[in-house]
Amino acid sequence: MCTSFRYINNQCKTNHGGTRGLVNVRIIGQQYTTNMARKLLLGRRYFGKGREDGGPGVEEIEHADSLWMILVYLNAFCVTDYFPWLRWITDFDGQEKIVKNAILIARKYQDALIDERIQQWKDGVRIQQDDLVDVFITLKNTSLTADEIKAQTLDMFLAGFDNVSNNIEWAIAEMINQPKILCKAVQELDFVVGKDRLVQESDLPKLNYIKSCVKETFRLHPVAPFNVPHVTTADSKVSGYFIPKGSHILVSRLGIGRNPEIWDNPLTFNPDRHMIADKEVALNDHTLRTFSFGTGRRGCPAVLLGSTMSTMLLARLVQGFTWELPLNEPHVDLKENLHDLAKAKPLLAIAKPRLPHHLYPTS
Repeated sequence: MCTSFRYINNQCKTNHGGTRGLVNVRIIGQQYTTNMARKLLLGRRYFGKGREDGGPGVEEIEHADSLWMILVYLNAFCVTDYFPWLRWITDFDGQEKIVKNAILIARKYQDALIDERIQQWKDGVRIQQDDLVDVFITLKNTSLTADEIKAQTLDMFLAGFDNVSNNIEWAIAEMINQPKILCKAVQELDFVVGKDRLVQESDLPKLNYIKSCVKETFRLHPVAPFNVPHVTTADSKVSGYFIPKGSHILVSRLGIGRNPEIWDNPLTFNPDRHMIADKEVALNDHTLRTFSFGTGRRGCPAVLLGSTMSTMLLARLVQGFTWELPLNEPHVDLKENLHDLAKAKPLLAIAKPRLPHHLYPTS
């Protein structure tokens, strides 16, 4: 969090083609989430030295880009999944080559560190668990091979950053377009936290409006139109519908979050719809009126981590900086990509510090 905060603050002092303080919010979200994932898994935020201004270096950018590419094709339609007889044609639609290349790039940075860590444990150089890779290596009841540890690490990277970074870019975009919502979020932070310290995780239970903004963004702008495909292993009946064994099951995040039978004005960004008197706003929804983290045995196991990361980042961005559009841009273009639900264009906004100078990290 401090790294992203320092990077934004440095951008505020930099002139970008005549515009001071222009920030790519998409880069901020991706940097924050991948930094967090690297720290949790590998005990470091950077593969290289990073940039002097706190931004990601070429290694981190290449690593994040490869993860995004894998996720794009994870949710893509693959012809040979439904027409297996086409598999005699090697890589019929070209997806296999793209995914293999992206995996090679991601593992180029991860695997060498994991091999080094395994050797440190064998040599007795490392004796304390500092991150999840250490946990994988030292599991007592289940001994994982090096290849299994590397595969598990890649899976956790893929599961740990896209939802949060997508959410934050859309949230800031919607709030800039509706200044009253942004102002209300700022007022809540000033009342609960004040301006003489930075918001902390212990403040989050009291930041209901900030959490409502996050939840509304998950509802209206999910990271993907469908969940990852599942296959039924037996004939099933759900809500009166018969689902035969072997069926591919896709849950429509858009169909749930934008359902006009459940939500009034479903295409309108309105955080107030989640505010209930005297109740804390929860980002997971076991009633499935939204599908941000799922529920049940197949729900996201890191729902608490993901919701905390989202709320914390949005709270810090709104507390620490004012956000506005460059001159001659009356509003944020909210068009979505054709191939996924990300913003068609990265959000570029002007950030200005709004807290005392000493609260911004400088190193």
